[in-house]
Amino acid sequence: MKIELKEISIREVSNGYVNNDEEGVFGYGEKLNIRPKYQREFVYKDKQRDDVIETVKKGFPLNVMYWVKETDDTYGLMDGQQRTVSICEYVDGKFSLNAKYFHNLTDTEKNQILDYKLMIYFCEGNDQEKLDWFKTINIAGEKLTDQELRNAIYTGPWLIDAKRHFSKTGCPAYDIANRYLNGSAIRQEYLETAIDWLNKGEIEQYMAENQHKPNANKLWLYFKKVIDWTNTIFPVYRREMKGLPFGMLYNEFWAKEYDSNKLEEEIEKLMKDKDVLKKSGIYLYVLTRNEKFLNIRAFDYNQKRESYEKQKGECKACKKHFEIEEMEADHINPRHSGWKTIDENCQMLCKPCNRIKSGI
Repeated sequence: MKIELKEISIREVSNGYVNNDEEGVFGYGEKLNIRPKYQREFVYKDKQRDDVIETVKKGFPLNVMYWVKETDDTYGLMDGQQRTVSICEYVDGKFSLNAKYFHNLTDTEKNQILDYKLMIYFCEGNDQEKLDWFKTINIAGEKLTDQELRNAIYTGPWLIDAKRHFSKTGCPAYDIANRYLNGSAIRQEYLETAIDWLNKGEIEQYMAENQHKPNANKLWLYFKKVIDWTNTIFPVYRREMKGLPFGMLYNEFWAKEYDSNKLEEEIEKLMKDKDVLKKSGIYLYVLTRNEKFLNIRAFDYNQKRESYEKQKGECKACKKHFEIEEMEADHINPRHSGWKTIDENCQMLCKPCNRIKSGI
């Protein structure tokens, strides 16, 4: 990674400043992409914005900023977006400070601001070097999410189209799936989830392969299929469904036929079952039949001791004697057979035998 420190005046940075919500934000004679389409639309609050201008007016130093070279004479702003926007917006007359707009200042005051030198690190390197460097710096005092870091590296027509679907407040993905997804669309977590589901965790690989493709239709169509399938298989929504890996479930079970009414009856019954401690795991269990997702209530010490005494300390499986601390309580009959965590369904197994039975 090649890094060079330069001093750039506010006069130069604010030259040709354009702020277009759809097309992005540009400055430095339109050679600096201040807020590319792939970045989140985060702006300073008024006090933070005013503090930046006060710092400049007093001639105090601002924190160093980072620009990354994109072509021979164009750059993308890696760190310093909010500070740069605040400065350019003030010079452009978009807000006042202490009841004075920039045009209300004297020529001396204006030139003092315009001649202020910003300390800029110019960075140049390959994609991996840029990504590693992104992870070492603090973006406007707020840590970037992993997906925001990826977006900064793999920008291109594919990402711009993907953001249209997944990365805006009130975007199509939010409209159809916000009740199922954790995180925030604007922080790129919806986009991250969709790629994670489609490409089975290989997010960077998928973005690298699709970076220069004209659109993200494949990802969007897949995502809609996942949500449609989820709504069909589980027609009754419960808050426990939020954040579940429905894409992974779709990938494995989409071709199987299910009776949604019977699934709902089973889900309702399990929701009422006090032995099921992890209610969100019910949705994974009814498809996989893996009881680990239910986190079934364990036998208490009195139940364990009673079974241990009945067995006289002998493991039910290998018939060897063990101290109680060397044994574990096991459900004689599995959950799907209708048996619960009751005395009659408890047996003591030595730890190795219990691991074998549990398939661990």
